[in-house]
Amino acid sequence: MIQYLIRTIKHKNLLFRLMVILLILVPIIFFKEFYQHIYSHFTGTILPHVITHQWHIVLINILMFITFLIPLSFRRKIDWKEYGIVTAFFVSLFIEMYGIPLTILFASKSINSPSIEIANVVYEFEFLGVTIAMDIAMLYASVLIVIGTIFILVAWITLYKKIKKEELVTTGIYSYSRHPQYFGFILIIIGWFVGWPTILTVLFAIILIYKYIKVCRVEEKELAHIKSYQKYRDNVPFFI
Repeated sequence: MIQYLIRTIKHKNLLFRLMVILLILVPIIFFKEFYQHIYSHFTGTILPHVITHQWHIVLINILMFITFLIPLSFRRKIDWKEYGIVTAFFVSLFIEMYGIPLTILFASKSINSPSIEIANVVYEFEFLGVTIAMDIAMLYASVLIVIGTIFILVAWITLYKKIKKEELVTTGIYSYSRHPQYFGFILIIIGWFVGWPTILTVLFAIILIYKYIKVCRVEEKELAHIKSYQKYRDNVPFFI
């Protein structure tokens, strides 16, 4: 046990792992605010505060996040069918957030529960003429999405800088994580779930996270025949 702790302390991923621990602690510290946020979405009590019929924002967000489906790895042949469910997730998510909040609308009519105080707004800004108010949980979700986006972009840059020089990319961010781009996608998915917690996003989040982990496993099987990959896998963590 002591030797394991020593190895962990010396591990170069220590800073990233501490960051993950801090991110996990935030919902615990602000439990009341997160509970109000999640409860109000699941019961539909948030409905009067939801932005609706802002189709230009719906379209812009869908296009922006769909661009993340550009293949980020040359390690395996990309099957675009794999990304159909991701596309469906973002389309349904943004239609609900800024178009027609169907899940919340149905919840408000079908769930009879005592009303709960809506979490306090801590940040407010205008985007394309629409005022967007954010509570602590939504700010937290935004941080996850930003971190996930950074992981994806850095992974993309690293891959395309090395793609013509190396058979297997193991430098840069890939020296810290074997699947940084998929880790980034998972952070984004969790972020959107936290920011917009409904039955729809719960189902999509579970399916997508499972699917991305499965894709990582498939990639690793396809790379198993490369001698240098075994050593790389032994020294670099799966995600972080």
